Amino acid sequence: MSHVTLVRHGQANTHAKDEINYDRLSALGKQQARWLGAHMRGSGEVFARAYSGTLRRHQETAAEMELGLEVVEDARLNELEYFTMAQLMQQQHGIALPPDREGFILHLPQLFTYWREGRLEGAPESFADFEARVDDVLAEISAGSGRAVVVTSGGLIGMAMRVTMGLEMKALAHACLAIENTSVHRFQPISTGLCLTLFNAVPHLEGAERALSRTHI
Repeated sequence: MSHVTLVRHGQANTHAKDEINYDRLSALGKQQARWLGAHMRGSGEVFARAYSGTLRRHQETAAEMELGLEVVEDARLNELEYFTMAQLMQQQHGIALPPDREGFILHLPQLFTYWREGRLEGAPESFADFEARVDDVLAEISAGSGRAVVVTSGGLIGMAMRVTMGLEMKALAHACLAIENTSVHRFQPISTGLCLTLFNAVPHLEGAERALSRTHI
């Protein structure tokens, strides 16, 4: 088994209200990805394999990072459809998508709870199915040969923490809320499974000159 490095995509379209319009990097998001790629090359980080989801923001992030590897695209690495489910929650329960981060902090765990309990009729996939696909793809990638880098999304990274560390719902929501754009997360295989050894690292964005380039949404 080989260690797996998960990277959240760069900042996407922060003004979007649906999945399609969100799914593209902002100019800052592309720069964040370039900085991360340069940092990895400068620090001697070498990967044998590269993966990403099939979403545009994943593809753009991987391209800007200039990994020097063929990137294997796998739909199992795609994000949960948050905007779609938020619209269902508003239609079915009268709970609107908040306009700011403070509201989002309360909205996310509430949506996760409704989703897990099957209270979002017509959801694109069930909570259990999302959990299962994350578990499956993480196990498959970690079983490969050589270090792997994976460009994906915050919700998937949070779920990866849940399936490897047994996080309950509140902890899962808090983990997802903390994850920054182009942050790095590493899982190391041990005899009992995968162990989280790095969470939410942004060494390429540290320093006063890049302080305003750190984003969550």
